[in-house]
Amino acid sequence: MATYLSLNRYLRDIFGERIQKVPLDAGLSCPNRDGTKGIGGCIYCGETGSGTGAHATGQAIREQMRKGQVWAARRYKAKKFIAYFQSYSNTYAPMAVLERIYRQALTGPEVVGMAIGTRPDCIDRDVLKLIERIGKGHMIWMEYGLQSACDATLKRINRGHSVQDFIDAVDLTRQFGFPVCAHVIFGLPGEDTSQMKQTIELLADLRIDGIKFHQLYVETGTRLHTLYSLGKYKPISLEQYAELVAWSVSRLPRNTVIHRLTGDPRRSRLAAPGWSLKKQDILNAICERIEA
Repeated sequence: MATYLSLNRYLRDIFGERIQKVPLDAGLSCPNRDGTKGIGGCIYCGETGSGTGAHATGQAIREQMRKGQVWAARRYKAKKFIAYFQSYSNTYAPMAVLERIYRQALTGPEVVGMAIGTRPDCIDRDVLKLIERIGKGHMIWMEYGLQSACDATLKRINRGHSVQDFIDAVDLTRQFGFPVCAHVIFGLPGEDTSQMKQTIELLADLRIDGIKFHQLYVETGTRLHTLYSLGKYKPISLEQYAELVAWSVSRLPRNTVIHRLTGDPRRSRLAAPGWSLKKQDILNAICERIEA
C-alpha cells in the first residue's frame, strides 16, 4: 500500500465515509486572459481552463451541483460532497458574483465543503473574509496554482504571477485557517530535474497542506501545441514523471494531503504525451517507486 496521505483517506478520517468532489464551472475568467495581465492565458491553457465547460451550456452552479451529486452517488455510492470550483480563477469576479456562486454551491446538508481553485494573485483579505462567512461550518480548501517555484519558468509559460505571489497568498490564507493545496506541473518548458525539485523544496519548507501533481500534456490548439509541432518542446517521459512524483511525496511532510498524482487530459484534445491517457499505468509506476 502506498505510504502517503491520499485525499480520499484524509476525508474518510474526518467524515467517516466517502466524500466526493463535484467539479463546477462558474464561467469566470482570469487576469492572464482578459488583458489585465495578459491575453490568451498560460501557454498550455485550453478553451475551458482545465474544467468541465458546463457554464457554456447554460448550467447554473446549483444545477451543476445537482447533476454532479447524482452522478457521484451512482458511480461511487457517495452521500456527502465537496463543491469544487475548478475552471479558471474562481476568486476573480466582483464580490456579489462570488457570493452568489458560493452560496449556490453550498446548498443542502449533503454538501460538507468547498474547494476553490484560483491563482495566487487573485486572492485578498476581502475575498477570504467572504469565503469565511459563507463557508462557516463547512470544510474549505483553497487551491492555488503555483506550477513552478522558478520565476524564469513562470515567465516562460506566460503565467503572469511570481513565486512570491504564491508565498504571500499562502501566508494570508493561513491567517483564516484555511488549508492550502498547491498545484504543481512537472515537465514545463526549459525546466530540468533540479528546478522541478526546487518547487517541491519550497512547498516542503512552507509545510504545504496539500498538493496536486500534474504532468504537462499538450492540448491541441494551445501555444504549447505550436511549440510541440515545431519540435521546440518535448514532453516529460512517464519514467521521469513517476520518479519525480515519488521523490516529492518522500520529501513533503507526511501530513501533506496528496490530492492528485496525475492529470486527466481529454482524449479528444490530447496531442502528447500518449502515456497521459493510461492513468492506471501512471499510478502504478508512481506507487511502485514510492514503495521501493
